[in-house]
Amino acid sequence: MVSNHKIQAALDEIKEISRIDLALYSDKGKQVTATFSPEEDMEQAVISFASSMAESQMVSGCHFFKIMVDGELAYILLTYSTTEDAYMVGRLAVCQIRNLVAAYMEQFDRNNFMQNILLGNMLVVDMYNRAQKLHVEQCERVVFVIELDGRRDTSAMELVKNLFATKTKDFVTEVEEQSIVLVKDTRNMQKDEELAELAAMIVDNIHTEVMVRVRVGYGNRVSTLPDITRSYQEAKMALEVGRIFYAERETVAYRYLGIGRLIYQIPMPLCEMFIHEVFGDEIPDVFGEETMTTIQKFFENNLNISETARQLFVHRNTLVYRLERLEKIIGLDIRKFDDAMTFKIAMMVISHMKYVTAQEQ
Repeated sequence: MVSNHKIQAALDEIKEISRIDLALYSDKGKQVTATFSPEEDMEQAVISFASSMAESQMVSGCHFFKIMVDGELAYILLTYSTTEDAYMVGRLAVCQIRNLVAAYMEQFDRNNFMQNILLGNMLVVDMYNRAQKLHVEQCERVVFVIELDGRRDTSAMELVKNLFATKTKDFVTEVEEQSIVLVKDTRNMQKDEELAELAAMIVDNIHTEVMVRVRVGYGNRVSTLPDITRSYQEAKMALEVGRIFYAERETVAYRYLGIGRLIYQIPMPLCEMFIHEVFGDEIPDVFGEETMTTIQKFFENNLNISETARQLFVHRNTLVYRLERLEKIIGLDIRKFDDAMTFKIAMMVISHMKYVTAQEQ
């Protein structure tokens, strides 16, 4: 049900306007909230009224009202006054609380609805029928999965809700223990750069406000409700592939996974066969920090020896010597495009194999 704090705020506001005290009870006679402290125990009177056929009545100088939501009794409202306005104020308070409860229940239903879509638990026909009842539009959306590091943090969830849930076209929910899912309406975000900026903004806000390490993966744009499931799976894969091949990135887009996405889906026997074909029986033990830094810089500079040497602060001939020494050990001259591509893929395959092995242990 809607929080007692919100109901209390509504009753306080009504009292401030009308100067009439109000109290709210459950159908079991337990006080939920009130604008004053009742002098007598009203439990039996409330229970008796709840079981009666009347929608409202006067008892002991108080007006009793039933608050019905979707045909079921939700609360009993009492107005503590014998003035002529007490009945009218009570009826207005009933409408206010009923609308609060209905709005909460609709939001709760919308949340469950989106969770079922994300998990693929709904038939397409049921999905569209339910969407119409909950006023969920069919529009372009992207699913963002926000992965928290190590622990669930409710403050992170509240932060994301404050950023997005106030917009009725966006959904913020939880599907797994350590992640938050944002289903974002992207009709006003036509450029892919805007999606990247949004992901970076989420990371920055959680870092700053919650002080928790976080990574964000997001899928492709989809335009139908059933396809939201696909965007969600893409966002999850972006995070998984990012952990293996792009560990330094805090935001990962599915569409920019590149060759990493293909390697991630290669079966282990084929990975082992490929590595054996490239390196033979044993993977050469030459990939120290200096060697890997040299190779990474060389690739970043598109196999440009002069620029790589400048950024590494070494003589050009020194870099050539390092590359020639590497060629003798691994049998690949990464100064050539074909050999460089083979070596790059081999390194990514090895990373994938290590990750799978670690997960199985």
